[in-house]
Amino acid sequence: MKQQHKKIADFGPLTARESALHDALQKDICTLAKDIGERNLFKYEKLCDCADFIEQALRQAGLAPQRQRYDIDHKPCYNIEASVAGSEHPEQIVVVGAHYDTVIDCPGANDNGTGVAAMLALARAFADQPVASSLRFVAFVNEEPPYFQTPQMGSYVYAEKCRKAQENIVAMISLETIGCYSDAPKSQDYPFPLGSFFPPIGNFIAMVANRRSADMLKKFTAAFRRYSDFPVVDGAFPSAIPGIGWSDQWGFWQHDYPGMMITDTAPFRYPHYHTPQDTAEKIHYDHFARLVAGLETALADF
Repeated sequence: MKQQHKKIADFGPLTARESALHDALQKDICTLAKDIGERNLFKYEKLCDCADFIEQALRQAGLAPQRQRYDIDHKPCYNIEASVAGSEHPEQIVVVGAHYDTVIDCPGANDNGTGVAAMLALARAFADQPVASSLRFVAFVNEEPPYFQTPQMGSYVYAEKCRKAQENIVAMISLETIGCYSDAPKSQDYPFPLGSFFPPIGNFIAMVANRRSADMLKKFTAAFRRYSDFPVVDGAFPSAIPGIGWSDQWGFWQHDYPGMMITDTAPFRYPHYHTPQDTAEKIHYDHFARLVAGLETALADF
């Protein structure tokens, strides 16, 4: 029998923490999708505006952001990182990342303004909070086509640098398109053959990984479920299944780092995926805030 999840309508009012997250997430997504809009190498000025916004937000959180530059067609491209040193195992690094570029002709509220906004919210939460292992918050450039799953993808470039430096990345968590939720029947689709095993209602968050990252995925989902009743579908699958590698965790897999993706499943649920209609008002901010609150407590215990 397919698992049934708690409905969105059955959740109570937001907590004080969730309400604060709601407002911060909405503000950042409006900046990304309304004020900046489409952002990629074809709208290079907007891509730079977005990088500046992320860098400033991380600095305002009390962190010390740094840029990693690489060039495509003589244009500088930047991954942006900020770190919180671990107090017990500083050599162990957990990367929390989200790509900040969009496809052509798309304002990118859900893909991937939601991922960036969540990453910034988590960075603010942990900027002055003790953590056992080091946390590294990274905004990646050039995840979308034509750079998707190529050596020019920002996360590939970043992971390659980490591997050459022999950095001990014990987990990479990609925040990818995480703002769409629905209790409507048949609101959820799946790549074959997963539809036979999971519910047809899109009111959950998916946490997925490749087989080699199964232990990391199991540990994180257990931490998430300890503190949150937000519905989760999780699994470590062959990377050949469509969608499993559709984000920045792929770049880390190529360099033998464990990685997972947290997603609302994007085109398998969200009807405005990669369209001009991917706008800020389409996001389900209450449920999105509940998710980020759960991610915050999970990271603290991960």
